[in-house]
Amino acid sequence: MARRIATLVVVVLLGASCASGASSSSTSRATAAPTNLVSIGAGLRGPNGLAASVYTTGLAHVAALTTDPEGRLWAATAAYEDRGDDGVFLLSQSGGPPVRVISSLHTPLGLLWYQSSLYVSSNERVEMYRDFNGATFATQRTVVSFPANVGENNGLALSPDGRIMLGISAPCDACTPKVQWSAAVVSFKPDGTDLRIEAKGIRAPIGLAYFPGTSKLFVTMNQRDKLGTKTPGDWLSMVRRGQSWGFPGCYGQGGRACTGVAKPIAVLDKHAAASGLAIVTGQLGPAVGTSAVVAEWTKATVLRVPLTADGSRATGAAEPFLTGFKSPGPVLLRTDGSLLVGDWTTGQVFSIQKS
Repeated sequence: MARRIATLVVVVLLGASCASGASSSSTSRATAAPTNLVSIGAGLRGPNGLAASVYTTGLAHVAALTTDPEGRLWAATAAYEDRGDDGVFLLSQSGGPPVRVISSLHTPLGLLWYQSSLYVSSNERVEMYRDFNGATFATQRTVVSFPANVGENNGLALSPDGRIMLGISAPCDACTPKVQWSAAVVSFKPDGTDLRIEAKGIRAPIGLAYFPGTSKLFVTMNQRDKLGTKTPGDWLSMVRRGQSWGFPGCYGQGGRACTGVAKPIAVLDKHAAASGLAIVTGQLGPAVGTSAVVAEWTKATVLRVPLTADGSRATGAAEPFLTGFKSPGPVLLRTDGSLLVGDWTTGQVFSIQKS
C-alpha cells in the first residue's frame, strides 16, 4: 500500500497562510501549538468538555467509515500492500465485534450509503451493493470503471443535488497525468452514468465533506513531496466546479505557475497524509464550535480548523484537536453528534462526544 498511503496518509491541509498569499513552504509546521489538551479517556487527549471511548476494536487497517439508514456503522479496511484481501465490515452496535460482509477488495478507501445501496470506491472502480439480508448483499455491480494507472480512488460524498462525488489521486508525485480522471474530483449519478470532472489539478483529493445545509464541498489535499525546503504543507480547500488547482506546476509557491489557482482554506503539516474529514457545527460544544476536523495520518494527530458560521472561510489556523492515536485515518460525524475516528495501525475506532 505504499502508493495508497501516499494517498490516504499524505492528504494535508493547506490554508490560512496561503490564503493570505504566503508560501506554504515558509514553515515546517503549518498548525498552531496545542491549546490546553487534557485527558478525555481511552488514552486520548483533547479539549476540556469532551469524553472519548473505544467504539470497537479488531479493524486492522481501518480506512473508511459510514453509517447506513438504520444508523449502523460500516467500515472498510485497506492494508499497506494490496493483496486483494481487503474488506468491508458491519458493526451493529458499539462494542460489538466487526463482521466481515464483503471480501477480496483492492484498497477500498471510500464508503457511502445512499438510500438502500452501499457504494465502495476501490482500485480503478466504484461498486454498488444492495439488498442486504443481514449477512450478505444479494446484488453487486460496478457502476463506474476507470482505466489502469488512473491513480488511487479515495473518499466519497453525496452532493445536495444527488450526485456522488469521488476524489482520485494522481498516479505520481509530480507527473502530468495521462488519464483525464486522474488528480481530480469527479462526480456521477447514483446509477454510474454522467461521469464528469468537477475540479482538476489536485495531486491527491482524499477526504470529502459538505458543509451542512450547503453546496460547499471541503476536500483534504495531499501535496507534492521531494521538494526539499520548498515542500508544501497539505491543504484543506473548498472545491468548486470548473476549478483547476494547478498540479503539478503549482503547489502553493505563488508566481506564474499559480496564476488563477484558488487558495486553500487552511495549510496543514508537511508530509502529514491528511486523510479523514468531518465538519462539526456545535455538536461537540463551544470549545470546538464550527470547525473542520482533519486526521493527519503520519502525525498521529487530528486537527481542527475553526470556520465561520456559514463555512465560507477559516477563522483561525489549524491546531491539534485530538492526540493519542498511532495513525488516525477515517473521521465520521454521526447523527447523534458523536465523532468517530478510526486508527489504522491499532484497528480501534474511537467515539468522541460532549462529556
